[in-house]
Amino acid sequence: MSKIIGLTGGIGSGKTMIANYIKSLGIPVYIADDEARALMNTNEIVQMIVSEFGREVLLDNQINREALANIVFNNPEKLKRLNNIVHPAVKKHFNSWVGNHKNHPLLFKEAAILFESGSYKDCDAVVTVTAPLETRLQRVAKRDKSDRESILKRMEHQWTDEERIANSDYVIQNLTVEDTKKQFDEILNLLKNR
Repeated sequence: MSKIIGLTGGIGSGKTMIANYIKSLGIPVYIADDEARALMNTNEIVQMIVSEFGREVLLDNQINREALANIVFNNPEKLKRLNNIVHPAVKKHFNSWVGNHKNHPLLFKEAAILFESGSYKDCDAVVTVTAPLETRLQRVAKRDKSDRESILKRMEHQWTDEERIANSDYVIQNLTVEDTKKQFDEILNLLKNR
C-alpha cells in the first residue's frame, strides 16, 4: 500500500519547485490547487457554485475565479461555503488518483491549505516548505504580478509557518534550489525507510 506524504507551505514558499523536483524523480504528485481549479469547471461543481453565489461568478459558462475570490476572501462564512463545495470534490478525486497510482510506494499530495482543509489527516507524514517572508513576497510579486498588500491579504487566510511546522514531520528551509533539493533527498531517504 502506498504511503501518502503531504507537501505544504505558505504562498511563495517554493512548494511547486519541490513538487516538480519530486515528479522528476518519477514519484507521482497530486497538485491539489490545479485539480481543484479543473474540478471547479465541471458541470456539477459550476451548478453548485452558481446556485450558492449567483450567476455573476460566471464568465463564458466557466467560473470567474477573480469574481468568486472577491466574494469569498473577505467573508469567512462565504469562503467556508465555497470550501464545502470544492473540498469534498477534491477529496473524492484524490482518492481515485491514489487508486490509479497504488503501485507506487510513495505518493505526494501538494496543497497550500493541507492543514486548513483537514486533508493532512489522510497523510502518513507531512513535509512543510518554508522561506523568509520577504523572499516569499518577492517570489509571488514576480510570479503573479501582485502588489505587496494583496499578497499579505492572501497570506492571512493561511496558517503561519510556525503553525505548519508544529504539525509537520519534516521541514525544508527553501533558500537555494541546490540546498532545497539536498534537504528533500535526505527526507526522501527517511520516508523510504520509515
